[in-house]
Amino acid sequence: MKLYGSVTSPYVRHVRVALAQSGFDYTFVEADYAMSAERSPTAKVPFFEDGDLTLTDSTSILKHVREKSGMEFLEDLEDCELYFMADTLTDAGINQFMMEKEGATADRFPYLGRQQFRVLKGLEELNRRLDPGDGIGRDGALRTACLIGWGLFRNRFSLDGLDNLRGLMEAAGQDPAFVETAPRD
Repeated sequence: MKLYGSVTSPYVRHVRVALAQSGFDYTFVEADYAMSAERSPTAKVPFFEDGDLTLTDSTSILKHVREKSGMEFLEDLEDCELYFMADTLTDAGINQFMMEKEGATADRFPYLGRQQFRVLKGLEELNRRLDPGDGIGRDGALRTACLIGWGLFRNRFSLDGLDNLRGLMEAAGQDPAFVETAPRD
């Protein structure tokens, strides 16, 4: 198995944690924009190879890894909703971050303001729905923790007033695979 990606990507982090939890041996290959454009049909990370199988989205990779290891992926509707809500917020946050790196600002591009609003409003809802005592054992909570870890690493938001999300991150900080995959420059 080979996983291609960036150590700062929350999507890649989720897959790395799942692979660690599965116990599978795999090789992690850091991929930049040029490699992604050349090697992945979607020109993004993560992408993944398992023998003749190539997968190009973190969700399909996670489904493959979880099922191959005998674990469930998105075991019920609540877990599925949390997962995709965190996924939406991750997309919005990354889009905003990348556009700002290119010099776009919310005052010049209202779309960026809407993305920022979406992230902050969504974090409030995730905070309402999550019980930090449940930890990151389910993929919806793990996806949320990967989003929060990325957002804190990139200084995109704070957890002020979001006590359940803060508790989730404290629980995640007890998981060796989550700690080992923390984003770094």
